[in-house]
Amino acid sequence: MPDSFAIVDLRDAAGFAGIVADRVWRAWWKDEGVPFAALKARLSESLGPSRAAIPTSFIACQGWEFLGTVALIASDVEERPGLTPWIAALWVEEPARARGIGQALLTHATDVAFAAGHARLYLCATAANAPYYLRRGWVQIEEDVDGLDIFRREREKA
Repeated sequence: MPDSFAIVDLRDAAGFAGIVADRVWRAWWKDEGVPFAALKARLSESLGPSRAAIPTSFIACQGWEFLGTVALIASDVEERPGLTPWIAALWVEEPARARGIGQALLTHATDVAFAAGHARLYLCATAANAPYYLRRGWVQIEEDVDGLDIFRREREKA
């Protein structure tokens, strides 16, 4: 039986904002030369008083232990400004991987976006990570857009 964990809106667990910013910055932005302060400012958009679905960040935690994060944002690929919204920055801590946490975060963010009325969602991933999303029902719609593949997921019709 998998360990129990909770998925929480970062607005309700703002104490985790620093570790979320650190992990996202190190995974995707540091090597691109983006200052940590710029990433932190962008993350702070998810901490406002509004309960709008976008932007929002979620964390997976077990008590006060950070396990992972995912975000819902308006746009993640500058070359595709017409595609919105996006699931972005799916991250699971190394020791917590292979426990279903990434899948749970992805499903939670997808459910929140669909509940907010969005009919389709997008995400991008490296070609090496593409099979993970394909196995979870995402459809690849483009390859190698600035080194990333683009995926779409449509809300199931009732």
